[in-house]
Amino acid sequence: MQVTCLSASGRREAALEGDGFGRWTLDGNPCPQLDGCLDVDLESSSFTNALPVHRQALEPGQGAEAPAAYVRALDLSVERLEQSYVRIDDDGARRRFDYTAPRFDFRCVLVYDESGLVLDYPGIATRVA
Repeated sequence: MQVTCLSASGRREAALEGDGFGRWTLDGNPCPQLDGCLDVDLESSSFTNALPVHRQALEPGQGAEAPAAYVRALDLSVERLEQSYVRIDDDGARRRFDYTAPRFDFRCVLVYDESGLVLDYPGIATRVA
């Protein structure tokens, strides 16, 4: 994954690459702090949480840890983000997950449609149509 950021202070790029087995490099350098992360999470993005949700294929009542390579929006710095998902009872065709990111003292319910697209990510995105 090549990430490019344009800001008032100029252009910044970072090359974050994962091997699919939980090992990562950033700009060609090993990132052992990300060992075991299978997903990338872009700060303030409602899309990237769908990656572990789909990969885990949890049934209602099941939960899983899903540490991620977390990319900060402003400076493209990368850090490990511990996070967990617990699938809670569906609301009709809407799949719901109790999401927790302890580093940010953040917890919410993520809601996805039957296609796996986010409907509601409190504080970040709500689909209106």
